[in-house]
Amino acid sequence: MKKPAKASIEVRGTVVNIVTQNEEDYICLTDIARFRNPDATDDLIRNWLRNRNTVEFLGIWEQIHNPGFNPVEFDGIRMQAGLNSFALTPKQWNERTGAIGLISKAGRYGGTYAHKDIAFEFASWISVEFKLYLIKEFQRLKDEENDRLKLDWNLQRTLAKINYRIHTDAIKDTLIPPSITKAQATAVYASEADLLNVALFGQTAKQWRDANPGAEGNLRDHALLEQLVVLTNLESLNSVLIRQGLPQPERLTTLNDIAITQMRTLLTASGVKLLR
Repeated sequence: MKKPAKASIEVRGTVVNIVTQNEEDYICLTDIARFRNPDATDDLIRNWLRNRNTVEFLGIWEQIHNPGFNPVEFDGIRMQAGLNSFALTPKQWNERTGAIGLISKAGRYGGTYAHKDIAFEFASWISVEFKLYLIKEFQRLKDEENDRLKLDWNLQRTLAKINYRIHTDAIKDTLIPPSITKAQATAVYASEADLLNVALFGQTAKQWRDANPGAEGNLRDHALLEQLVVLTNLESLNSVLIRQGLPQPERLTTLNDIAITQMRTLLTASGVKLLR
């Protein structure tokens, strides 16, 4: 499981924290409630949960997104919702129904968080105007994150292309005699490119194309950012090994070992849980 990522946006002068876990965004209801009354955020959230419409909305959301949701407990809560004697906290809701749409966090970024779908509903209850600005700022944050990811990917793709030139120069200077034909030279370049493909991706360019006949681009165009980082390293390393005169089978084994080690390191640093 990835470590939750944190971010924040400012909405109408109120800082709203956001955490991302399991690739889903959760927005802080406590921060949203602070816009209405900073001294009674918990009371506002509990009052919202007492509302029958709120309980109905939460129940439908959980039934759509949560296979572990307890419908029997939900029906019991729904029957009582709206009564003067009815009270419900996020903790009670989660414990009784196994809900996942609301979470409680302690510490610096503590408070009650809700999946963005639910958070927007709560914001509408607090203030329709605030909800509209919240959606606008949230979307701006997501757009910036997507732009940053694209920039990082394109940077690594560019570095990989630069290193590929270093790689092909090593092939030209070391593996290709001056008298061979252009077609023969191309075959050697392709062979060395596939050496890297097999070392990193476990397949040649042709094998990937055969397995993905409808995909645009090539194998490397569909690589992860981490794979592009390792590919850049492998191209540099292979150029050194070529100049050292190591035969291709030995280079393939060496590069594959390095690719495995570096991918494990990068994926672990990214918070990806690896299977043993």
